[in-house]
Order: sequence, then structure tokens, then C-alpha cells
Amino acid sequence: MPNPNLLRRAARRLLAASSALVLGGATALVLAPAASAEPATPAGYPAGASATRYAGLAFDTCTAPALSTIQAWNASPYRALGVYISGVNRTCAQPQLTAAWVTSVTRLKWRLLPIHKGLQPPCGARPGDAKISTTAGSARTQGTRAAAEAVAAAKALGMRPGSALYNDIEHYTQTDAACRTGVLTYLSAWTKELHRLGYVSGVYMNLNLGAKQLADVYTSASYARPDALWIARYDGADTLKGWSGVADAKWPVHQRAKQYRGSHDETYGGVTVNIDNDRLDAPVATVALTYSVTSSTALKARSGPSTAHPVVTTHPPGSSLSVVCQTPGLKVSTTSVWDKLTDGTYVSDHYVSTPSATGYSAPLPRCVLPYQVTATGGLTERSGPGTSHAAKGTSPNGALAWVVCQKSGSKVGTTKIWDRFDNGRYVSDHYVATPSATTWSKPLPRC
Repeated sequence: MPNPNLLRRAARRLLAASSALVLGGATALVLAPAASAEPATPAGYPAGASATRYAGLAFDTCTAPALSTIQAWNASPYRALGVYISGVNRTCAQPQLTAAWVTSVTRLKWRLLPIHKGLQPPCGARPGDAKISTTAGSARTQGTRAAAEAVAAAKALGMRPGSALYNDIEHYTQTDAACRTGVLTYLSAWTKELHRLGYVSGVYMNLNLGAKQLADVYTSASYARPDALWIARYDGADTLKGWSGVADAKWPVHQRAKQYRGSHDETYGGVTVNIDNDRLDAPVATVALTYSVTSSTALKARSGPSTAHPVVTTHPPGSSLSVVCQTPGLKVSTTSVWDKLTDGTYVSDHYVSTPSATGYSAPLPRCVLPYQVTATGGLTERSGPGTSHAAKGTSPNGALAWVVCQKSGSKVGTTKIWDRFDNGRYVSDHYVATPSATTWSKPLPRC
């Protein structure tokens, strides 16, 4: 009897391949009200949250591979993989997918792309799949529940707030208006609930049979916009630009992934796995790692990455610390790196057993929180926190503002707060979907 999982994957590959054959190949600061609803909904990240990005080659496979396989595949060009963490239509067993596996894979410097395979379009996917409702109220409830289910699964696996979770929506009929509205309503509720729970919203769709419809409502006030888009198009090209039907200005800043080749076998380190090929420049899962206190006295954990910030608590010598990410701060001895812990406090990396005594330590990511840009005409990035500083670039509407910290500057609209990006540039917080439209937004530290 044919393996139903292989049949499912083969059908999906065929649809993406057929789509490939069908398809062809500096703005001033805009004054507009800060968004508090669709399309850019604020993300309420809790203390200890941080996002993680990955840019490079990746693969996904139906069942998460054994740790020994990942070790063997260190010889491959891949350093990220998609894993199915939840969903009523997740068909493959996941005996390897545990919190211990997630931590071990992360320590090997791999990144994880969490996938929720939940309800599917009522006019597409497989006949036996559980489907999204065509009634708006029911579709919203389903999307909210899907987000809660995915977050619960992510937390159980050790994937921290700030992680991106991707909802797998398979192909569907493009001419069915009720079906289209149901899918978009479901995904809007998915995004809003993920943001409320402190996670980043991702969506996986076939480029021709779904993604274009999502792109068509990119600026619609009727739907919350997801933070990242992962498309399937099996044309063998791993480019993240030039997608037919999805303009390059949409999801433009570390917000894209592409599955460009379907099911096939590859072998590295003597181990063969059946995979899909992916190219990513997108948010992935954040996983905290444990290190120990190396100081001979109690280590002070502070509210920000500097000795000028208040002491919140202390950690005894030799005790374990759960580190989420690293960020620059006041220099202590040989390093300016500070470690953010899962409770949202910061400790100097000089007193922590991370690999480097002077700089950043892989696989820990840099501390950053993404929020969507709300300025309809794009947002000017400046060299400092004020309109008098030189313009350095522009963030398009809907781009992710990858914010490291906030600083007071010249007033724009309702606020004097400016957001510093991880590239060192500043934008007015008035045009970024942080929780507050007038003042500081926790848990972002002050610069």
C-alpha cells in the first residue's frame, strides 16, 4: 500500500511545480496615525522574548530527523530545517521532536522553522482534511485557536516568545470568494492571536494558489498582516525576489522564505533524507540555552545591559542561567556583550560560561524584537533619534522594524520615542506597531 504521507507530499510537490509553469517570471517621513489595528497589529512581547533570524539554505521534511542525522548533516550546506510542531492535519509522527532535541539541535548551530499544519481551505487541499469555515465568525475562532495550539506546542518544545510560527496553508481554488474570505479571515485571527501571545506570525502558501491573494490584502484594514511569508514554487530558483503576484516591496526586510524544490533524496555524512529545499531570510524559532555563572561572588542581574541599570536579582556562583540572546552594552572587563535571560534581566557576559570571553557566542542570537512599520509611504531611517539627523534609508510599509532599544528624541506625532534598529539606524516609534503610541514599550530596553 502506498505511504499516505508520501502521497500527500507528492501531491503538494506537483501543485507547486505546476504553479511554476503557469507563472512568469528614498521616501520622506510620512505623517499618518500610528496603527493599533489591521493591517499592522501590535505584538505584545513578554519579558525574556527575543526574535531570531536566519539567512541561508534550509530544508524541511515530514518527520523531524534523529539528532544523529543532524550531526551527520553538519557536512551539508544547510543550517536550518522546518519542523511540524502542531496541527490537526499534521500527518507524520514526530518521535524525535522533543524539547531536548530542540535544544541539542540549536547547540549544533542549527535554526528551526516551526510549522503548524492545521485546518485547510474549504475549497482545496486534501478531501479528508479538516477545513476552515466559510463563516467569518467561525473562521476567526478557528484562527485564534490555531494560534493558541501552536504557541502551546512551541512552548512545550522550548521555543521562546519572539519565535516565528508558520501556518501551513495548502493550495486552494482561486475563484471561490467564500473560500478566499474564510482563509484570509482565519489567517488574520492567527496573526492577531500570535501577536497577543508574543509570537511572530508566519504563513506558508503556494505562490500561485494562495500567496497572491494574501499579497492582494497586504494593506487592507480588514485583515491583520502576517510578519513573514514562506512560498512554495518548484522552479529550482532560490531567489527571494521577483515573485510573480507578490511585489518585492511586500514582506521586504528579513521576511521571506521560498521552498524551491520538492521531495527528493539527499545524502550527507553517509545519511540519506528525503527533503524539500528552502531558501530563507526570515524569522525562525528562538531557543534559550543554559550556561553557568563563573564569578566568585553573586552575579547581579539588571533591568538593562549596563551597570547603570537597577539590580533586579542576583545569581550565586556556579548557578545555571537560561540565556535567550546577547546584546551590546557597557563594557565590563574584556567584553561589551550582555546576556538577556528568560526573565528579561541582563547580566554581563564576562561572568557567564559562554564560548567567547570578548565577543558574541554562536549559536546565541542578538537581542531584537520585530514590529511592523505602519507608515503608508515608507518610514525614513536616520542616523540618530530625531528628524534633524541624516536620512540613511527607508523602511517600506509593512516591513519589519527589527528594534534593539528605544531612545528619546524629537517629537513626531504623539511621541518622542525613537526605535533603534539592529543596523544602528533610528526611526520614529510613531510609525511602528509597538504596544504604546505615546511612550516606552516594554520589554524593549532604553538605549
